[in-house]
Amino acid sequence: MTAIIEKYLKAEQKGSLYWFKAASVDSFPEDGGACVKYKDLQVAVFNFSSRGEWYACQNLCPHKMEMAISRGITGSCEGEPKVACPFHKKNFSLKTGKNLNNEDYQITTYPVKVEDGYVFIGFDEAY
Repeated sequence: MTAIIEKYLKAEQKGSLYWFKAASVDSFPEDGGACVKYKDLQVAVFNFSSRGEWYACQNLCPHKMEMAISRGITGSCEGEPKVACPFHKKNFSLKTGKNLNNEDYQITTYPVKVEDGYVFIGFDEAY
């Protein structure tokens, strides 16, 4: 189990970023999420169109070890954009990955940018 979670941490930015062209903006639902694949990672991408913001994180639920975060319920908690895993409703910050239920597990987040109608996700260049 730990090895699966560790690969997401290895892709987190530590040095230079590689900007992966994930998909066109139109590929993602408004105020919702979808999953993209980068190498051996499944990454959840969220389009908070009502806020004009984009977020990306691991698609792996750290509690149930299922690829489900992209299908989670999005919203905010005290202004913090969040996603709730559809399996157990645990809430995670989409900015920091912190578990908003004050439990030990968290998710890895990645930077996102939108250019020329495409969504790019930043991964550590060494991954």
